[in-house]
Amino acid sequence: MIHLICGSTGAGKTTYANELRPQLGALHLSIDDWMVTLFAPDTPPRMSWPWIEERVLRCERQILATALDLARTGVPSILDLGLQRADQRRRVADRVAAAGVGVRLHFLDVDAAERWRRVERRNDQQGETFRVKVTRPMFDFIETLWQPPTDDEMSVLDGVRVAT
Repeated sequence: MIHLICGSTGAGKTTYANELRPQLGALHLSIDDWMVTLFAPDTPPRMSWPWIEERVLRCERQILATALDLARTGVPSILDLGLQRADQRRRVADRVAAAGVGVRLHFLDVDAAERWRRVERRNDQQGETFRVKVTRPMFDFIETLWQPPTDDEMSVLDGVRVAT
């Protein structure tokens, strides 16, 4: 089984995945870890969305390949990829299903005001789940991309709604 975690910035995806991991005996694969490790040192002075998106897609492909390899050996995975948009979730879920692996969507349903408070706290404390400082303009841009899962999508992906 591959578990997909979705929620917008500050929803608590990484915290939730870290709590879920021992319950499932799963490997947690986080896009933030991969992006920071692989690409942060090479970030251009003026980042653009196309530059970011290209690298996100590369990481997503490799993370998914790793999760599918693990699934073939009976090890579940938790994919903490953000999955901000319905087309992203569908693309990943379709690939998982095509491999004959079960998929479950975990939707962290938290309102934007609370998520921004959490982001500010994370920026200040720079604790365990901190990877990069998220500014208000970054947060607001990501909000323009965010598409919460519909009831149909939740049904198709054996969804679980989580209030954190």
